[in-house]
Amino acid sequence: MLTGSLSAQKIQPVPNWLKTAVFYQIYPQSFQDTNNDGIGDINGITQRLDYIKWLGCNTIWINPCFESPFFDAGYDVTDYYKVAPRYGSNQDLENLFNEAHKRNMRVCLDLVAGHTSDQHPWFKASQQQTPNEFSHRYIWTNDSTLKPERFVAGKFERNGTYRKNFFDVQPALNYGYGKPNPANPWEQPVTAEGPQKTKAELIKIMDFWMDKGADGFRVDMAGSLVKNDPDLSATNKLWKDIRSHFQSKYADGILIAEWGDPAKSIKANFMMDFLIHLRNSGYSSLFFNKEGVYRHDTCYFSSQGNGSPVNFINIYNQQLKEVIAGKGYLCLPTSNHDFQRPASGDRNTVEQLKAAMVFFLTLPSVPLVYYGDEIGMKYVSGLPNKEGSVLSKGNRAGTRTPMQWDKTKGAGFSDADPKQFYLPLDSSLNRPDVATQLTDSSSLLHFTRKLLALKSTSKALRTEGSIRFYNTAEHTYPLVYQRKFKNETFLIVINPSTKEQAIQLKSDKKIKKVNSTLVDGVELNADKSKGLTITAKASSYGIFKLN
Repeated sequence: MLTGSLSAQKIQPVPNWLKTAVFYQIYPQSFQDTNNDGIGDINGITQRLDYIKWLGCNTIWINPCFESPFFDAGYDVTDYYKVAPRYGSNQDLENLFNEAHKRNMRVCLDLVAGHTSDQHPWFKASQQQTPNEFSHRYIWTNDSTLKPERFVAGKFERNGTYRKNFFDVQPALNYGYGKPNPANPWEQPVTAEGPQKTKAELIKIMDFWMDKGADGFRVDMAGSLVKNDPDLSATNKLWKDIRSHFQSKYADGILIAEWGDPAKSIKANFMMDFLIHLRNSGYSSLFFNKEGVYRHDTCYFSSQGNGSPVNFINIYNQQLKEVIAGKGYLCLPTSNHDFQRPASGDRNTVEQLKAAMVFFLTLPSVPLVYYGDEIGMKYVSGLPNKEGSVLSKGNRAGTRTPMQWDKTKGAGFSDADPKQFYLPLDSSLNRPDVATQLTDSSSLLHFTRKLLALKSTSKALRTEGSIRFYNTAEHTYPLVYQRKFKNETFLIVINPSTKEQAIQLKSDKKIKKVNSTLVDGVELNADKSKGLTITAKASSYGIFKLN
């Protein structure tokens, strides 16, 4: 059992490399197919490492790649120690680690820590009537007629129902309850034998893959492992114990939370978290329009120009205030596998997507490019349910379509194969692809690369730089903010609307362009009496360096 000896160990600082990390998220089944079975694979990722590095990304996060029946796209694991055969072998994954490291790149795995598949041998063993090692690895009532909220009934040897996390096929692993209810005997304290063994097994899984060359983990729904923990004290201790052990063996390894509240997750001993649609409306108010997994009538990055950035600004500033101080980082991704891409609804032109990319890649957040966003891949509505993609809110399949490497090859996958993971988009449509954009210096792909190159050479644009927004409830467009580090200062202007917008700031500083290819449609006019007048044409952007 793991007890207080772990928490007594000292928490080490966040690895220095994380502040300059640039992530590229890969949904493995849709990225690159190398064996013509219609499903992407690990070798496909290895094959594309040079492309990812050329783009300017140095760290990869791969969605779950372990053995699974794939009811929920791999977030239902049956063996944490084995790569799913459809993706390849453990040796293929080790080879990916090695090839990435040769290129000074890192690879993080997705760790589904909170639940398994109901087909996992542990869960099957826990269903038995005779007590065994796994009887308390999951949360079971002691009466099959009891069905509290989120509990599932079925035909089991043991007399009880089990707690699920999301789908019924995802039984929650038992990490205990922060505040157990004495009236519910199934609510064990975190110090009970079952929760302690679950924690020990999670650490064993992490050690297994780190020893094989992984560089860290993104932990699925990291804040929900301990149940009924309102003050998060038990959750914080759980991750402190895990991080203490983790850093004692892997000083350069990183732990990333999917929590959606960096201010809380960093205090819970994670090193980075995503500021997305979970637990706050900041991201949603910027990018969720009328098409996608989650749909809103208005958003800031819209052609109508009827949104407001103030909600996001307030949330973002508060998060930065609580997180920054060398203890951790927040990440604002271009999108991910659970919600729509930037190219959705009426946000569908290259100019609009360039404006959005300027925003994503000039913030003091760790940048993350979701595969395909760098070429403007579109969220596709109306696709059939695939591996649990359909939720009550919307369909995630539209953001999980195959990477569009080449128009002539069915988006990189075999057009003829009946086992195609997703049917290829009609090649006659004018859809973006990598091959075409590589030959076009004005493409979104080259633009994204230039932005990442600029960010990598300018501390003011990286995590070290401060940020000051100039927008208010009365002056919503264009979006204007300043990035500063020591004597280096940038002014960023973004107009996502299809109307010309103007704003006036008090400033008499002289302006010079950083790079003419990163300024389009924005003019600055400085006057000592009037200040700085900014005029931004429709779907425009500008990055300016202040003297």
